[in-house]
Amino acid sequence: MLELLQNLLTPEVKNSILRVAFVVIGIYAVHKFVIDRIVERLIRKLIPAEKFKLAEEEKQREDTIIGVTLTTLHILLWIVGGMIILSELGVDIGPLIAAAGIGGLAIGFGGQYLIRDVINGLFVLLENQYNKGDVVCFGDTCGVVEEVNLRRTVLRDLDGTVHTIPNGEISIASNLSDEYARVNLDMGVGYNTELEHVMRVINRVGNELAQDPEWKDKIKEAPQFLRVQEFGDSAIVIKILGETKPMQQWAVTGELRKRLKVAFDREGIEIPFPQRVIHKPSE
Repeated sequence: MLELLQNLLTPEVKNSILRVAFVVIGIYAVHKFVIDRIVERLIRKLIPAEKFKLAEEEKQREDTIIGVTLTTLHILLWIVGGMIILSELGVDIGPLIAAAGIGGLAIGFGGQYLIRDVINGLFVLLENQYNKGDVVCFGDTCGVVEEVNLRRTVLRDLDGTVHTIPNGEISIASNLSDEYARVNLDMGVGYNTELEHVMRVINRVGNELAQDPEWKDKIKEAPQFLRVQEFGDSAIVIKILGETKPMQQWAVTGELRKRLKVAFDREGIEIPFPQRVIHKPSE
């Protein structure tokens, strides 16, 4: 048995086994001590921190990108290493490479949509377009982001309906809760109203709202009169603008409408509604 083993272990076989061992050790060393350590540190340094995002959200985004990158590099590394090992063992890898190319082409045709979803999802994470908890719109579909990963984004709208959107189908993503939001309110007043009086009332109500202890932490800039937006059929339309914390614009705008209605009633400022004048022919 020992003699048979010695006959099999020719110098060429011993050299091949030694080279294969070196390849395996080299791949393992690159895997553990190069890719795993360098890639994580590099990604955490390259991805800029968003000052308006929580630390947990930033870490979750970085961990997702690191996990995807490491998995991809590990697979590529071991595929290349496997090809080198087969070559050292005397296996002709030419047909394998050709077969892999044909198989990859077939998978590419069948999985092109999945690949597109994953690539788009990776850019969503890298560019920090939106995160879990943000309010976003994809075309006419809007809602709170409940889940975002490489393949899909899950939204829940105000009705409680859950929308699952493949990342590859997202062409425009509108983030309504990034950094800050705005009160953007158009309000009509009657044509017989003194505009200077309206301006003073609007600015006073906006300042009072911004100084209210219940609301001041939600408002960055008090809502103020901006301009006369247009002359409507039955009203002069006033544009009111202010800034709020993310996702607070709807609550602040609603409170502002309520306070303006009360103030306008008290100041005798008319909020007109469309009216139709009918001329009755004389008999």
